[in-house]
Amino acid sequence: MNRFVAAALLRWSVTFFVLGGISTAFAASATPAFKFDFGSRKPPRGHTSILADSVYTERRGYGFDLASSVECFNRGGKKALDSGYCSSDHVFFFSVAVPEGNYNVTVTLGNATSESVTTVKAEARRLMLDEIRTAPEKFATYSFTVNVRYPEIQSGGQVRLKPRELNNLDWDHKLTLEFIGTRPSVDAFEITKVDNAVTVYLAGDSTVVDQDKEPWCAWGQMLPRFFKRGVAIANHAESGETLMAFMGEKRLDKIMSTIKAGDYLFIQFTHNDQKPGRNHVDAFTGYKQYLKLFMDDARNKGATPVLVTSMNRRNFDKDGKVVNTLGDYPQAMRQEAAQEHVALIDLNAMSKEFYEALGPENSKKAFVQYPAGTFPGQTAELKDNTHFNDYGAYELAKCIVKGIEENKLGLAKFLVSALAPFNPSHPDPREDWSLPVDPFITIVKPLGN
Repeated sequence: MNRFVAAALLRWSVTFFVLGGISTAFAASATPAFKFDFGSRKPPRGHTSILADSVYTERRGYGFDLASSVECFNRGGKKALDSGYCSSDHVFFFSVAVPEGNYNVTVTLGNATSESVTTVKAEARRLMLDEIRTAPEKFATYSFTVNVRYPEIQSGGQVRLKPRELNNLDWDHKLTLEFIGTRPSVDAFEITKVDNAVTVYLAGDSTVVDQDKEPWCAWGQMLPRFFKRGVAIANHAESGETLMAFMGEKRLDKIMSTIKAGDYLFIQFTHNDQKPGRNHVDAFTGYKQYLKLFMDDARNKGATPVLVTSMNRRNFDKDGKVVNTLGDYPQAMRQEAAQEHVALIDLNAMSKEFYEALGPENSKKAFVQYPAGTFPGQTAELKDNTHFNDYGAYELAKCIVKGIEENKLGLAKFLVSALAPFNPSHPDPREDWSLPVDPFITIVKPLGN
């Protein structure tokens, strides 16, 4: 724990626990706040000045991170928070060491001399704002809520992380924001810890997880884009997971250690549960029993469970219709939702409509399907019919939003305004949709679910 966080924790009356030799801070107050003014050597009172050499270190506890290169300018305007800004021709990251919990983040974007197009992501590529355009001398302020989690569990022990997760931005002890786009520019931002935000916990596999490497993406990391401030998406999904493995790795324990009354638990498993192996369970027996256990745990905490049927794989017959490769598991989940009187989002059915609307060939544009040489270092063709690129994940997140609205969940009141009704049979045209490519492009062998 660095000096910056330690001082804040002392000021905010925080209780400390030592778990497995690691000092971990769990805040008891809803008031922690950090205010940063970019590009100004004389920030407003209560703000910290951020210049190009404000590089993140553990001792400092905040700053530009992950080898970001930026330029900072001060034009001396009358309004302190937009008189200076930091910008770059490339993506840049800014991190703040914080206690575990939910944070309201308010960012002011734009610069004084040129048009700026800024997309903001949090932690491991969670989409918060997409392509915010500001003209020269124009500035825009937005707010959203970000969940920060630690692998340590308050009651003892910690999540059994996989090797790929050990250096993942989702599991460190800081909040990281990514600014990417055409001359992304940031003038100021403020983060405030909140205890009353609604938290939507996601339990699932690689089709839900925050995929940290391009060109893979999943609907869980696109979902934050559709919510106003006041809802935090806590994506605990992980690649290769089954219901049984998720429990064995203490991922469900971790969720139950922080979930509270009024929160939600979205549950989507199938792709791995159906596979032969020690974690295989029968659709109408073991699978349903584990689903009930997850739901009961959530309800015992006063939270609302929501079942999500797994999306289809990209598999067409000769007539251009999607072939079911998931066996009886989607139907078993539908039965369990009816028997337990819980909300069901039928992503399985909606994904079928989505793929068939695109067709056998055009549907490749929603998946990780790229010829060799598309990305730096990519020597082999990528032909993944299970996992999605940014566009496919975004459209599936829209399906989830549709399910939230159709089930009349309380979450619906937090959806961003002016959302057009979405019909998976008439998806957004791929050519009309874009998102900047993240810098950490690592081509690896096809993922397990």
